[in-house]
Amino acid sequence: MTPTAPADAVRAALAEVMDPELPVSVVDLGLIRGVEVDGETVRVALTYTSLGCPCVEMIQEDIRNRLLAMPCVRQVEIEETFEPWTLGDVSARGRLALRSVGMV
Repeated sequence: MTPTAPADAVRAALAEVMDPELPVSVVDLGLIRGVEVDGETVRVALTYTSLGCPCVEMIQEDIRNRLLAMPCVRQVEIEETFEPWTLGDVSARGRLALRSVGMV
């Protein structure tokens, strides 16, 4: 039987992935809309702060690289959801980080 990465460990790893333009993780920014673990495959539902986000490829690459560094993850599938993002999606920790650079 192949070991499976626990979903909470995947979420913790995603919390280490920083937005390329802001001092906030993609989790605290509210970009991660869902995580599903199926054996060695992790599926991530991801949205962006805007439809014209210039960092789409960079964010996806950072997510893939971080998750593939986990011992039980062999494949990462990212689904772009394009759900509307608002400041209400930002966690309390994310708001503090944004406030520290004068953004909120």
